[in-house]
Amino acid sequence: MKTSQTLRQDSDQPRRCFVIGPIGDSHAAHGTSEQEAYEHHLAIFEQVIAPACEKYGITAVRADGIAHAGDINEQICRHVVESDLVVADVSGGNPNVMYELGLRHITGKPTIHVGEAGQLPFDIASIRTIRYQRTRSHLAAARREIESALEAGLRDGFELLTPARVLRGLQTGDGPPSAADGESEEDEDLPGLLDDFAVIENGLDEMTADMEAITKTVETIGALTEQAGTEMLDLTQANAPMSARLAAVARYAETIGAPAGELNAVTGAFAERMATLDSGIRAALGVIEMTPPEERDEEAAEFLEQLMTLDEAAQEGLAQIASFGESAGAMVRVSRHLRKPAKEISAAVKQLTSSIARMGEWAGKARSLAHGTTG
Repeated sequence: MKTSQTLRQDSDQPRRCFVIGPIGDSHAAHGTSEQEAYEHHLAIFEQVIAPACEKYGITAVRADGIAHAGDINEQICRHVVESDLVVADVSGGNPNVMYELGLRHITGKPTIHVGEAGQLPFDIASIRTIRYQRTRSHLAAARREIESALEAGLRDGFELLTPARVLRGLQTGDGPPSAADGESEEDEDLPGLLDDFAVIENGLDEMTADMEAITKTVETIGALTEQAGTEMLDLTQANAPMSARLAAVARYAETIGAPAGELNAVTGAFAERMATLDSGIRAALGVIEMTPPEERDEEAAEFLEQLMTLDEAAQEGLAQIASFGESAGAMVRVSRHLRKPAKEISAAVKQLTSSIARMGEWAGKARSLAHGTTG
């Protein structure tokens, strides 16, 4: 028989549903993407999720509907962990939503996923998600699907998702469920929490190697640029003809062509790994946050240290590459020979800047956990 979790049946306490998902900005200017996001997701809440919950006497609330004063981040975490039911709108794979969803999955409590068709993150594709489209008929159909999921869950219990099943097995000292216990062979092939953590560990090692390659390539481009600058200065002082200077620029463009292409490729791989690992790392940080400091093992400390160290190296690499990004536009204006390498360098700077901003969020959370602060 499959393990399941039911909602609390206390007659003196109403059942609660916390809705996690993109919120948008209600105060943003009319017509902006933030305002449109707010209106859209508010409509999903009011027209789809809240009515479905209300049908079964369940009170639904979003983060912007929390009435109590206090630290909003702490309140959200408490609602995510303690609420009887969570409905998660995973449209677009919003990082905050995926982090909160990771926290929820570990609890093993009932969770229902919804998401806009075509906007679902690939890394939770194995979990059943109720899809909707932005039409009245599709929204009504999505509401009915949530009602059906609630009816079945209230009647038969909600099935534990893989992370919760693995964690429960570790806590009780039992091994993973076998086919004889009612699990299908397909369930046995799904990754568990430890599998996910192993993937994260390997991914971080690969990102560290990427960062080292980025630093090395930046140093190579820097040395070649310095050599070319010296040559151009000599030509200028010698009052060399423009054709000689253009030839020097062409040689410089040729020499940095390969390292510029390599830089763009490595930063692309770095960014891709970052996006792939994001939700898993946030979930791992959530597990550590839920574990009392005195009960955390050495692996948890090493994991936090690795995130902080990687961020420090990435910040140094960004500082080095930023100067190339600033000069890329000027390079294009110097000669057509420099357009391709300048384009490669600009793309690399853009990818690395975006990735490191996300990494800074990991490291910030890791520092707060390592130092025993809240953040």
